[in-house]
Amino acid sequence: MPDDLHLRAVVVDDEELARDELCYLLDEVGGVEVVGQAGNGLEALEAIGRSSPDLVFLDVQMPGLTGFEVARRLADRQPPITVIFVTAYDQHAIEAFEVNAVDYLLKPIEAGRLEMAVQRARRRVAPAAPMNDQLERIVQLIETKRPRPEQVAVRLGERFLLVQAEDIIYASMADDSINIVTGQVSGGSSFRTLDELQTRLDPAVFWRVHRSHLVNINKIKEIVPWFSRNFILRMRDAKATEIPVSRSQTRRLREYLKL
Repeated sequence: MPDDLHLRAVVVDDEELARDELCYLLDEVGGVEVVGQAGNGLEALEAIGRSSPDLVFLDVQMPGLTGFEVARRLADRQPPITVIFVTAYDQHAIEAFEVNAVDYLLKPIEAGRLEMAVQRARRRVAPAAPMNDQLERIVQLIETKRPRPEQVAVRLGERFLLVQAEDIIYASMADDSINIVTGQVSGGSSFRTLDELQTRLDPAVFWRVHRSHLVNINKIKEIVPWFSRNFILRMRDAKATEIPVSRSQTRRLREYLKL
């Protein structure tokens, strides 16, 4: 594979400034044409479908479909697409997860590391081997091996109460602030966004069922059918709070619960 092979790429990140920075760095590296950009997982799938890129730079944590979910949907595409995850994960938690099929870049992205990733991508583009198993492997490793805190701070007035992460029933964003609810307390959070909170919790347990709601799937009391084949979740808090499920997450919920 020639080192000067021209690559077509799609850049996916929910932060416009992050996309702009990566596009600028790719222009500096050279040999990569950015043929599409997206701010979330659904937009990413649409952009990829339109432009048929060789390479996708995929932010891990996004509202709606996560980068992992997008990557899984790309795994069966023919011809295969090389995926490079872009992540803020700690270096030591991710170093062991390099495999031949995918790569990763740590934020803030360094130009030298980006150039290395692009060179690796060129070597993978052709001949391209199916990457389903390898892609699934790295996704599972990153999701399950990354260390996570056992406690989360909940703000009650002027003080903070530490609660066990597993006791959180749900967290919701309203008026630019996050409210965390457990069986015993309800209070604010120091996290600025649900994205930040979600990265600290187990993704196998805490699902972003709606852009404004993060739920513990083990704390769902009842699933109520709603309009257009969507659902409302009744949670196990004292108020039996009802939380809507977005269209993009309805399919995942159906598959998980065999609905």
